[in-house]
Amino acid sequence: MNIEVPQLRLVGAERLTLIALAAVGAITAGIGIGFAPDRLWASVLLVSYYIVGVGLAGLCFVAIHYTTGASWSVAIRRVAEALAGMLLLGLVLIAIVFIVRPQLYPSMSATLDLEDPALAFKRFWLSRPFFLARAATYAVIWSVFALAIRRCSRKQDLDGDRRWTRANARLSAAFLVVFAVTFTMASVDWVMSLEPMWYSTIFGIYNWAGLFQSGLAALILAALWLEWRWPLRNVLNEEHLHDLGKLLFAFSIFWVYIWFSQYMLIWYTNIPEETTYFVRRLHGYWSWLFLANVIFNWLVPFVMLMRRDAKRHRKTMGRVAAVVLLGRWVDLYLMIFPSVVGEAPRIGLWEIGLTAGGIGCFGLLLVWTLQRAPAVPIADPQLSESLQYEQ
Repeated sequence: MNIEVPQLRLVGAERLTLIALAAVGAITAGIGIGFAPDRLWASVLLVSYYIVGVGLAGLCFVAIHYTTGASWSVAIRRVAEALAGMLLLGLVLIAIVFIVRPQLYPSMSATLDLEDPALAFKRFWLSRPFFLARAATYAVIWSVFALAIRRCSRKQDLDGDRRWTRANARLSAAFLVVFAVTFTMASVDWVMSLEPMWYSTIFGIYNWAGLFQSGLAALILAALWLEWRWPLRNVLNEEHLHDLGKLLFAFSIFWVYIWFSQYMLIWYTNIPEETTYFVRRLHGYWSWLFLANVIFNWLVPFVMLMRRDAKRHRKTMGRVAAVVLLGRWVDLYLMIFPSVVGEAPRIGLWEIGLTAGGIGCFGLLLVWTLQRAPAVPIADPQLSESLQYEQ
């Protein structure tokens, strides 16, 4: 089925806003290098890991639906593909952190003694050459899969051949297996090793839960914006929105389940090496962020999306998605910053400015990516079924 899809164009105010946000981030980075390097580089790590997560969530969304043969999501697949295109931005930024500011990680500085023979493997695993080699491996694997899946999708626009769907189904199945391993290792390397004496056996799945939940929220907001700006007008319908709402609702429950499992098991076993992580985050000024994390990532989407009609209401979905994206920022802040700033959270110019810059760069790149191809896979054989989808 071939349809005409309007070309996405930014109005002047939208373009200027995104450019201004990106400029704020660049200026903040330039000033922060001299005045608050630790907070600056921790903020860059947060923003870059956040963007990598949204990109991987978009790629996971595409891969899951190709693997399962789902047709309802075909009409909005290009939005998820565009989110996957954000991987490059996040990977470049996180590479800069690893290369320029390795002392952010205690294992790469003189602030941590790993000479204990019992820590020999940890010393080897967290050594800088091996750390960087693994990071490069993850980046190459994810990028190759993202480019290959996008290439097949674009080729299908030209001939509508089902062989591209079958090819992407095979690529997607392989990606999901590889992703499960590589992302678990990356989350341990890039975030958990900020506190190398602490460990959690479900840290990888906890990060994946947050990654996919925030990716769904970004997908919802992007799809609603594209509908408002015309490319998805008469394409995105209440049935698509309802399914996205059900997924966001379900993953808010999954996130809190994993969150509670990690917290409860560590609290129950009462092993000092593990409990120190939560002791720091449960006391003093960190405690309100600890509570806000659960409210934003679970309570708000759980309560707001419980009703069927709420999942079909555009304004409600948009607001809940925005809260979930804020919640992901709080979640990552709690993972990264306590080991950097000490006893009390500090949210000021460096954190807000870098986050604003990340939003600006993300928005500009997302628009550029969406403009490179039709906003809908116009020749996909399953498009007609997706456009007429009813539950």
